[in-house]
Amino acid sequence: MKYLLAICAFVLLTSCTTSQKVNSKYTKIEYEATPCFGFCPVFKMTINPDRTAVFEAEHFNFNDKPSKDEFSKPREGTFKGTIKEEDYNKLISLLDALNVKGLNDKYGEHNITDLPTSYLRVQFTDGTSKNVEDYGKRGSEKLSEVYQFFENLRKNQQWDKVK
Repeated sequence: MKYLLAICAFVLLTSCTTSQKVNSKYTKIEYEATPCFGFCPVFKMTINPDRTAVFEAEHFNFNDKPSKDEFSKPREGTFKGTIKEEDYNKLISLLDALNVKGLNDKYGEHNITDLPTSYLRVQFTDGTSKNVEDYGKRGSEKLSEVYQFFENLRKNQQWDKVK
C-alpha cells in the first residue's frame, strides 16, 4: 500500500511539473549585448522553455583582466547548456514583474557614442513577440536587473562548447 501511494504521489508531482512547463507564456527568451568602447561583454543568449540555452560568446566573457587585444582574436565560441531550474524560475519572475508586452520598443539617448546596447527579445505562446532595444542599458531599474541577471548567467551556469 505504501508503494502504491508513493507511485501515485510521484506521478502526480511529475504531471504537475510537466503541465507548468507547457503552460509557460514564453516560448523563447533572447538577450543580446553589443560592444562599447571599453570591455563590455559581447554575447547573445537564447533560452527555451525547457531551460535549454545557447550562449554565443563574442568577446570579454571569460577573461577577468580584459584587454583591447581580444578584439583581434577570434570569437570565443558557441556554448550550450541547461539553465538551472531555480535560475530559470528567477528569470521568469523578473520578466513577469517587467510586464514585457508593456515595455517601450526603444530606450536610451544616442547622443553618447560609446555605450553598449541591449536587445531583449521575447516570444510568447500566443504567437506575439516583443523586442526591446536599450542603448546604454538604462531603460528602467527592472530592465537593468534583467540585464544583470543575463550577465551573471554567463558565469554561473555549466556551458559546453559546441564550436
